[in-house]
Amino acid sequence: MTKQEEQLLMQQLSDPTTQRKAFEQVVREYGEQLYWQIRRLVLVHEDADDVLQNVFIKAWSHLDDFHQDSRLSTWLYRIAVNESLDFLRKQKNNSMIHTDDVESGVANMLVADNYFDGDETQALLQEAISQLSEVQRTVFTLRYYDEMKYSEISQLLKTSEGSLKASYHIAVKKISEFFKHRD
Repeated sequence: MTKQEEQLLMQQLSDPTTQRKAFEQVVREYGEQLYWQIRRLVLVHEDADDVLQNVFIKAWSHLDDFHQDSRLSTWLYRIAVNESLDFLRKQKNNSMIHTDDVESGVANMLVADNYFDGDETQALLQEAISQLSEVQRTVFTLRYYDEMKYSEISQLLKTSEGSLKASYHIAVKKISEFFKHRD
């Protein structure tokens, strides 16, 4: 979506007579991108669908709070990342299973998932990513999969580019070590 199209959409979102239709366009325009962003963080299709619904509910209920300091896509990504991280924290707190047990089964869980269309290597990559800290996992996912620039991630996560680069470097190193130990 071009900047001009986004500005027009924002005008429509701020007008009560066109707001609903404009928001439907937001869902169509950004739904798939947000789904995959969320899915890479929460891993399970059903959970990603639930989190995506929460993202759109939160976006709809906070439209008046969006002051257009950033792009609409950045605002939506920020909500998606925050909702995903909140979901993961709640899941971790509610889980009676030790985190290491869950993380070691990520590859098996993904291969068994009907919605996962990757191979074993991709499942193992997800397992390696699941063992990263929350910050490292988020930075790695945004940089590696979404190919976001550090400046965009910095704006999204509200942190310095230097710390993001360090987190990404550490994440790559840990993932490399994971695969070295698998061989």
